[in-house]
Formats: sequence, structure tokens, C-alpha cells
Amino acid sequence: MKKSGSADLPLYRGPIPSWLSDRMNALCLGITEAILQEYGSDAFLRRLADPFWFQSFGAVLGMDWNSSGVTTAVTAALKRVINPRSQELGLYVCGGKGKSSLQTPTELLRVGDKTGLDGHQLAYCSRLSAKVDNTAVQDGFQLYLHSFVVNTAGNWSVIQQGMQGETGMARRYHWHSASLQSFVEEPHTAVCGISQGTILNLVAKEAKPSQAAMLAIMGEHPEKILAEARHLAMPTRKDVKATDVDLKRLGAMLWVAQQQAPKQFEDVLMMPGMGPRTLQSLAQVSEVIHGTPSRFSDPARFSFAHGGKGGRPYAVPTTVYDETIQTLRESVERAKLGQTDKQQALKKLNQMAQAAEESFTPNADGEASLKQFIQTEQQASWRYGGRSIHGPEQPPAGDE
Repeated sequence: MKKSGSADLPLYRGPIPSWLSDRMNALCLGITEAILQEYGSDAFLRRLADPFWFQSFGAVLGMDWNSSGVTTAVTAALKRVINPRSQELGLYVCGGKGKSSLQTPTELLRVGDKTGLDGHQLAYCSRLSAKVDNTAVQDGFQLYLHSFVVNTAGNWSVIQQGMQGETGMARRYHWHSASLQSFVEEPHTAVCGISQGTILNLVAKEAKPSQAAMLAIMGEHPEKILAEARHLAMPTRKDVKATDVDLKRLGAMLWVAQQQAPKQFEDVLMMPGMGPRTLQSLAQVSEVIHGTPSRFSDPARFSFAHGGKGGRPYAVPTTVYDETIQTLRESVERAKLGQTDKQQALKKLNQMAQAAEESFTPNADGEASLKQFIQTEQQASWRYGGRSIHGPEQPPAGDE
């Protein structure tokens, strides 16, 4: 039995304020469309199946960098922004948190009716992946969220999360149809394998019935069920420390955004009034769009794009966030018309930051340097419309 990965996260509670959720929805759509335009829906599903990329995605949207709330926020945002455009984007998001998770099979049947995919088989895959993580894997985490994302070719990813109330921890599980040949490790059956867009590629008539499949799963060794590609374990503290980020990557990105990129991108990418601080955010958004899996080993680094709703590492800079959304939206819309200049500029911004890493050397005292950088951002936060769940940021005394 295989899954694509998992993540252990501190269990944080609390609503997302509307001023942030609206922006998260807009940026989530922009990033999703940019990935679909450049790489296609299969690549987007592969990203969703990577726990490190998923956490980085949530961090760049302004969620607390180490929080279990990333799962709820990202899956809810994806459903809100994708489903009204499913026919255009070729993606469908089913399920959700609590009672919404129970509606997943019914929603997948509707997807089948709309697309010609076998909704019953998709619902079976949904139920079985939940059954494995909730019952067959005896790890003490009770599922409360189940999100199933499927494209029109029949390929899918599952993101689900369980909680362990007594420890204050949550565990997120990732599944990807490309990561398993069948739910009972019969490599050449097509029960839940990669589809080529026809029902026959998704479902084989000779597939074993659900009851037999569950019996086979329950008979497997736990360590075999738990085998996975990647595991992410986030600390319970809220402050970002030097050990949480790749300082070489972060420092090179900041240097490019503040010193190099403004000279090269003013005509193509920048809007009037846009400065290095927005380029800093755009560079990290671009990395979420274009980065390879190895780039996301330190999800905390992506909290330096738009801060976090709890004020860690600093408050969300709403004016910078809005400029990022506008730039990405213009890039996506122009690309739809065949004008890819801004799209390519964003991609080049990511490439420049990575190239700068080769010659960049972080300061010897990385912890002190990071603290100084965070303090500088916190002091300037009010200039960028900084907000958190604690309210708007105020200017330091005598700095108004």
C-alpha cells in the first residue's frame, strides 16, 4: 500500500478573517491557473500530493507557516475558486471538513455525470483511502477532513487530515493516483491507476470487489501500509527560526528582489509604485508555481512572502498582497490571449533567485541575521498595511 506523503502539524484553531480569506481565494486561483497554463492539471495534482509543497503553498497564502489550519484553508479555497470554473480548468474539488467530507461520494457521482468518468469508482477510491487512514492505520488520529481533487483524465489526489485531541496535534495524509497501481498492490490492475481519459483506463471489469480489497488491506503489515515517499514534521512553536529555513535560498531571493530584479523587470513586470517588497513576494509565489520538489524542504521560508495571520513571522502586508494578486492575475489573463511576457518574467524571477544561490553565502550568525530581518519587517509592517488576527499594525512611536 502506498501514499504520496504525510505531515504532522500542531493543531491550531480559529477562523480566518474575511480580509485574509478573500485575498487567499484570489491568490489561490492565480497560482492554480498559472500552474495549469504552464504545466497542466496532472502536474498540479502531483504538487497537491507533496506534503512539503502543500505546506509551502499554504504559507505563501498567509496562513500560519506550521499550522494544521493550512489544510482546511487551502482545500476550502481550492473548492471555492476551482469548482465555479471546473469546465474551464478541467478540475473538480469534492469533500471538505466535517459534514462536507461525508458528501464526497455523492459529489464524485455528480462529477462522473458531468465528465463521463466512472463516479462510482472515484467514490470507491475516496472511501477506501479514508478507510485506510482512519481504520487500517492505527496511529490514533481521527479523520475530520477529506478532500478529493480529480481532473477530467480521471487522475486524482486526496488530502485528508486527522486530529489527536489529547496531544494537540494533527496529521495530514496525501494520496495520488499515480503513486499506486491498486489498493491491494496488484501492479497491473487498473483499479485506481493512471487514467488516459477513458473509463476503461480507470476501471477494470476484473477488479476485485470492495469487500475483498478491504480484507486484503487489513491483512497487510502496518509498516507496509505506512510506507510513503515523504514525511513532514512541523514544530509546535510559532516563531520562525534559522533552523526552519534554508538561509542560502532566502538570502539569495532577498538580494535579487532588492538589488537586481528592479533594474530588469520595471518595464515588463512592475506596476506603478511597485517596489522590492512586492518583488520579494512575487519571487516566492513564482517558486511555488515553477519550483521542483526539492525546493520545498523548508516550508517556513514561504511565510516571508505574506507573513501569517497570527503575526508570525510578521503581520500580513495587505498592500503587498494585493499587488501580488494583481500582477499574477494580469499575467494569467494576458497568457490566455497569447501574451506571455509577464508570465515569462515571473518565471525568470524565480530562475534569477535560484542562480544567485550559487554565489550567495549567508552570514555566519544566521539566527541573529534572521531575527534582524524579521524585526525590520515588523517595524515596517504598518507601511504595507500589515494586519493579523490581532488587528492592524501600528507605526512605532515617532515614525508616523
